[in-house]
Amino acid sequence: MAIFDQADNPCIIWLISASALVKVAVFFLAWSLLWLPLAIAIATRLKWHPPKPLAAQKKLPFVAVLYLIAPLIIWGATQIEDTSFPDYGWDWTTRILISLVGGLGVAILSLGISFTGQWLVGWVDWHGENWQQLTRIGLPICGIGLGIGLIEELVFRGFLLTELQQDYSLAIAAVISSLIFALLHLIWEQQETIPQVPGLWLMGMVLVLARWVNGGSLGLAWGLHAGWIWGLTCLQEAKLISYTRKGPIWITGIGDNPLAGISGILCLLGVAAFLWGISH
Repeated sequence: MAIFDQADNPCIIWLISASALVKVAVFFLAWSLLWLPLAIAIATRLKWHPPKPLAAQKKLPFVAVLYLIAPLIIWGATQIEDTSFPDYGWDWTTRILISLVGGLGVAILSLGISFTGQWLVGWVDWHGENWQQLTRIGLPICGIGLGIGLIEELVFRGFLLTELQQDYSLAIAAVISSLIFALLHLIWEQQETIPQVPGLWLMGMVLVLARWVNGGSLGLAWGLHAGWIWGLTCLQEAKLISYTRKGPIWITGIGDNPLAGISGILCLLGVAAFLWGISH
């Protein structure tokens, strides 16, 4: 049962009967309003004043607080609409953990195939001498990837996709939720992110496919998302690869970002083809 008294609250009644896009807008508004006071407190603590540039490591507290609030907002939505987290694809079961491990494996394998292909044509160099770095950074980065992947999947492929499906077909809901997913990445960094927007949109679509293949569970999508974050961040932070600059940047990725190049697009399409294949 929902904890809000729907019969006596006209705002709740209006929200329940509102369109999916209105509900999505209210969700992000509530998320922003809850986060803003905490963000101001963090900014004051760090003595940071916009539009002054913010170092990457100093963004972490802002992102961490933002992501920690998200499950609270979704919980509020479940109370208003008398739904539950399993309705959004999330529950603590053995099935979701098995799917998570499978997704992690597919993600790492897809990255391995992509960068091995680029190495074979001379576009990247592997630096095996740096493998020992993984013993130091591998586990913490995995934890970060799992955390980010979980929250973003719960929000975008969980709550957002499910709500949009109340008014739209799965295909249209997937397109809209993936577009929102891609555009919201512009909040933190515009110059580097703009070339990645098409790739981020495609990534969102692939993750929707992963939820569909997984019977509505977020486990597989969570694993893929976390695996891509884990793999790419480890490659960069451990300096396991370097670009030789022999390949066109529109293929290898603008700014050395795979999602901003054909290589990243092909990697995503390959995973999509694999998911489609196993679904049949």
